[in-house]
Amino acid sequence: MEQSNNKEGHGVVGGHVDLPVKKVINFSPPLYRQRYSFVNDLVNQHKPKKVADLGCGNASLIQMIKSHSCLELIVGVDINKDKIGSQRCRLSPFSGEYLSPRDLNLSIILYHGSAVERDSRLLGFDLVTCIELIEHLDSEDLARFPEVVFGYLSPAMVVISTPNSDFNPLFPAVTLRDSDHKFEWNRKQFQTWALGVAGFYNYSVEFTGVGEPPEGAGHVGYCTQIGVFRKVGAPATESCVAEQCGQHVYKIVYSVSYPSLQQKEVRKLALANEVSRQVQSMRHRYVSSLRILQRGDGNGHQVSDTGLVTFSGPVFTELEKRKIEKSPEPFRFGNKLYVPLERLLAYPKVNRLCDSVDTMRALIADTVRLSRDGSAVKVDLRDASP
Repeated sequence: MEQSNNKEGHGVVGGHVDLPVKKVINFSPPLYRQRYSFVNDLVNQHKPKKVADLGCGNASLIQMIKSHSCLELIVGVDINKDKIGSQRCRLSPFSGEYLSPRDLNLSIILYHGSAVERDSRLLGFDLVTCIELIEHLDSEDLARFPEVVFGYLSPAMVVISTPNSDFNPLFPAVTLRDSDHKFEWNRKQFQTWALGVAGFYNYSVEFTGVGEPPEGAGHVGYCTQIGVFRKVGAPATESCVAEQCGQHVYKIVYSVSYPSLQQKEVRKLALANEVSRQVQSMRHRYVSSLRILQRGDGNGHQVSDTGLVTFSGPVFTELEKRKIEKSPEPFRFGNKLYVPLERLLAYPKVNRLCDSVDTMRALIADTVRLSRDGSAVKVDLRDASP
C-alpha cells in the first residue's frame, strides 16, 4: 500500500545539495513551495469549488489554497492518520475570519484513507491533486490508481507531480530521493504513462514542472515533473454523482466549517462590527473638527465645520464617493451623534454585508444603540468631547 509522502522534503531536494563539482543547487523558493504555488496558481486561474488533495501529508497545500473565495469544499486524504490528525490548529478559523468572513461557505475535511480506495464522497470534484504521491505506490497500487482517480472519481482536472529522475545525476550519490520511493521516472517514462492514462479515461494532458536546473544543465528538465490532466467533454452531472453515492471507506479525522456571510449569526457579527467601526470613525472625525473649531486654524481664522466625511484611509471610487455624499449626513443632538442607517449603507463594506436599511436594522438592533425611530445609530460624544 502507499505510504504518506513527505511533501516538505527535507532531503536532498528540499534545500542545499553539494554537487560533485562542489556547486550547490539552491531552490528558491524551496521545491515543495514551488509545487504548492503551482497548484495555488491553478486554483486562482480556474476557480474550482471543490478540491481534493490525495496524499495531503501535513495539509500544507490545503492551508495555502483555503483563502481562495471560490472554494466551498476542500478534502485531504492521507494514509498516515497521526500526521493529518495533528493539523487541527493550522486549519482552524482564526478570530479575524469571523469579523471579516467569506462570502461563501467553506468546509475542510481530512480523511484517513488510501488514494487507491473508492469513496463516493470524493465524486464530482473540480480538481484533484496528487503532489509527490505516485512514487510512493507499489506496482499493485500504481495499477489501481488510474482506475480510481480517473475512472471512478473522474474530476474535471487532475494534477500529478513526481520526481524527474533525469535530474538525479546532478545530486551526489542519489539513486532514489526518498527511502520510501518505490520508483522514480524519467520524463519519457512519466509522459508515456500519463498519455496512456489520459487516452484511456478521456482526458487531455499537458506537461510542465518546477525546479529549474542549474545553468548549463537544461537538458535534464525540471527537478519535479508535472502533468495537468483535463477531462474531455462535459463533467459528470449531479444526478450521475448521486447515483454512485453510498460507498464510504474513508474515516473522518478532522472537519471544520468556516464562518461565512451565508450564516446569519456570522453575518450579524460582521455587520455590527463594521457599523461600529464606521460610526466610531465618524465620531472621532467630528470631535477632532470641534477641537479645530475651538482653536482656529493657527492663522487667526475660524475653521468652519465642513461635515463629517473625509475620504482619507480607504480608497473610494468616484461613484462610491458620490453615493456617500448624497446620503443623509450625520447630525448632533445634545451630547449624542446620530448616524443615519442610509449613510452607513452607502459605505461599500457595509453595503457588502446587507442590501437595505430594513435588513441592517433587523441585524444590528440587538447589538448597536439606535435612535427611537430606528433610523440612525446613536453614539455618546461626552467621553471624547473637548
